[in-house]
Formats: sequence, structure tokens, C-alpha cells
Amino acid sequence: MAFSELLDRGGSRGRFQVPQMVALVVPITWLAPQNVLENFSAAAPSHRCWVPLLDNSMAQASVPRALDPQALLAVSIPPGPSRGPHQCRRFRHPQWQLLDPNATATNWSEADTEPCVDSWVCDRSAFTSTIVTKWDLVCDAQALRPMAQSIYLAGNPVGAAPPSPHACRRFGRRRVLTWIHLRVAMAATAAAFTPTFSMYCLFRFLTAFTVVGTTLNTFILLVTLNSLGYTFGRVLLAAVAYGVLQQLAVSVPCFLCFVYSWWLAESARWLLIMGRLERGLRELQKVATISGKRAVGDALTIEVLRSAKQEELSVSQTPGSLVALLHTPGLGLWTCFALGFTFYGLILDLQALGSNIFLLQALIVVPDIPPKVGTLLLLGHLGRRPTQAVILVLAGLCILANVLVPHGDPRRAGARGVGVAFTCFAIYTAEVFPTGAVGVASPGALCQMATQAGAILGPLVRLLRIYGDSLPLLVCGVVPVRSGLAALLVLPETQNLPLPNTIQ
Repeated sequence: MAFSELLDRGGSRGRFQVPQMVALVVPITWLAPQNVLENFSAAAPSHRCWVPLLDNSMAQASVPRALDPQALLAVSIPPGPSRGPHQCRRFRHPQWQLLDPNATATNWSEADTEPCVDSWVCDRSAFTSTIVTKWDLVCDAQALRPMAQSIYLAGNPVGAAPPSPHACRRFGRRRVLTWIHLRVAMAATAAAFTPTFSMYCLFRFLTAFTVVGTTLNTFILLVTLNSLGYTFGRVLLAAVAYGVLQQLAVSVPCFLCFVYSWWLAESARWLLIMGRLERGLRELQKVATISGKRAVGDALTIEVLRSAKQEELSVSQTPGSLVALLHTPGLGLWTCFALGFTFYGLILDLQALGSNIFLLQALIVVPDIPPKVGTLLLLGHLGRRPTQAVILVLAGLCILANVLVPHGDPRRAGARGVGVAFTCFAIYTAEVFPTGAVGVASPGALCQMATQAGAILGPLVRLLRIYGDSLPLLVCGVVPVRSGLAALLVLPETQNLPLPNTIQ
């Protein structure tokens, strides 16, 4: 008797699974904000150079006549490209002649200005403190902001590398998941107290390195709920980001997840494969009892489990090759890359969409929920391949529409479309990858590595603005359109087909 049949008899969808799934979704909800936390913890508020006349009381006392702050600002800071105060330069000396109502821009020259040599003064009305204000990541150092985001995202493919799935197979998913929660809580909390920017990047990298393990360990059970958990988590981030300590607010609850995860049941299939038949028998009997099938549980014996073990081992020992997987075009790793690149290239640049990024965070993710649920219906009626292709192409076209309609709404629709595509592809991937390749690299691990490889480049695409304001959007829009069209030509249709055991 195969293990899947054994589990169906004992209750594969019953009262036992409900609390287990809830317990697995809760950590996802708290871990999801980590991926987009820099939207708030690395927000760049309005800023200007520190100047004595505005920020030093003794210098203000030396002013020969009483002047309001606007007048002092005009003689201390030159106008910037947007006609407001320049954010990165100041006058070497106060330009008192500019107080003359007849003064013009020709009354001073570039030679009268200098970079911000002391420090910066930031608008703290929205954010009391961010890594930008803490370490002056502005002007010449502004490229360090997307660099910090990319360093965090670089931890995801490293954490999804083959050693992580192998650890799950050796020690069990429940045990690995428990220690992942503790490591996430410790690394993410430490990031909130780091004294230097380099240490902050290190702990954020370690956070991502461990966060991805939670997704991989729950990938099989919670393909759809994982996606909704990420949506709820990003809504949660919009709520807690009003506070000063966003990093702590989304990190400390992971300690609670570590505590209760000891209660989670271990994978009965893993127990069978590892030869722990007595404990596997107890787990299956507990599932049957809670699901209201006590008689089925009582009928289970060690001999039945030993037979199921032999059948599982014969399947899991199907030869596979990581190189063969990577060279198989029909697995859609390019689509994973495109999703990560486009999604994080957009979602980690909320400040480009408007001033109230708290509201924008909610406006982008709350409408995600109905489309993600509706995608499940489309997958059943239209099929996997056309649904995936249509969603990607429409998302890309919405992003490209910003070149003609630069008001942010099409870009928000594009970000939501890519988020929905993630839900579709999570199910698609589980059906495309051969089950016999799990011994080499799990579908979740390979897709995470490909997705996060694209995500690393996503924040850096903003640096292309120096060549043109629309260039980052053009790149982010073309990638999903190309990926959607390629899906129609390369990816196989998997609807109502048996799961493949081999690459062939």
C-alpha cells in the first residue's frame, strides 16, 4: 500500500490538518514583511544639508535682523532640480543678496555651493528613524539603499541551496522548522540594534538566509496558503510600520513561533523513510483519531507501514541529476527569475508611487486577496499554461503603461498582477517538477533560488534612472511580457495530468 493511500484512509483532509495549517501560516504572516521591510526601515525622507543659520542657535543669534526660517533657508540652501531646497548642496556662505526682492538666479553660481560637509537634516514627520537617517544614506551614498535590499535578497537563494533541503530530509521538517524560527528571531532582532551599516546588512542577510527555510518547509502543504500568508503579512507591515521599531515589531513574534512549533507533528512520510516505524505509526493513528477515523488507525500495523516504506523508497530512489534539471527548458526557471525580478523591482520602490507609503502598501496588497482566490478557479477552467501566460503579459503591459500614464495606478496594478502570478506559478511548479528529483533538489528550493536570483537584481534596476526616468519601468515591464509569451511556447500543460516521476 502506497503512503498516499495510507494517509487518505487515515484522513488527509480532516480536523487534524486545520490547526496544523494555521500554525504553519502564522509564521509566514510574520516573516513575509521581512522581504519588503526596507520600504519603511530604509525610507528616504526629505532632507537638506545641515547649515549653521538654521540648525545652530548660536549662529542664529548672530543674524543682524530677525528673519523667518524660510528666509534663512533661501540664503543657506540653493534651489534643487525640483525647485525646492537642494537636498545635497548648500551655499558656502550665506547669500544675503537673495533677500532682495529683485534678486534672480544669476545672483549666485555653482562655485558658491558645496556638498553637505557636516550632516543632513531630515523630515521626521513620517519616520522618526530609518537606516537612511541613521547612517546618512543620501546623495552620494544613496546607492547603498537598493544595495541593502539586494544584500538581504541574496540571502534567500543561499538559504534555498541544496544543503537546506538535505537538512530537512536528514533531521525532519518539524525540527528544522523549529530552529529556523529561532534563528530568524535572533538575526532579525539583532538587525534592529546594529551600530553600523555593514553589520545591519550582515544580519539582514542572515535573516533572509533563514526566512526562506520556512517557505521551503511549508511549500508542499501550503502552496496556496503560503501566498495568502504573504499577502496578510504585507498588510500587517503597513499597520505596524507607523511605529518607530518596525524591525522589532515583525521580528520578536518569531520567538513565539519557535516555542509553539515544538507542538507541530512531524512528517509521517519522513518517519517511514527514516525507518522510525513505531513513531510513524503513532503519528498516523493520532491523525486518524482526531479526524474521526479511529477504526482505521487501530487497523494500522508495523507490517503495513513497512510495506509502505519499501514502496516510498523505490520512488524516492529514482535517479535524478541537478544538471539535467537546470538544462530542462520545460521547468520554467526563467519564469521564476522574471517573477522575482519584476515583483521586487516594483514593490521595493513604494516611495516612487506617492508620499503616503503606508496607505500604498495596503492599497497594493489588500486587493491581492480576491484575485489570488480567483486564480484558483481560472487554473481549473483555463488550465495552468494559459492562465500563467495571460497574467504575466497583462502585468507587464500595466507596468509599461506607466510610460504613457505616469500616475502610479498602472504600476500598482502591475505589482498586483505579478503577485497573483506567484500564486499561479507555485501550483504550476509543484506539478511540473518531477517527484523523483526531490532527492536532488526540491521544486521549492530550485524555484526559490531562481526567483531570488531575479529579486537580487530587482532593487538595483532603479539605478538606471540616471539614464532616464522611464528606463527602470521599461525593463520591469518587458521582462514579464517576454516571460508570459515564452510560457506559451515552452511550458507544458499539467492540468488533470499525473505528477511526473522523472524528467523524461
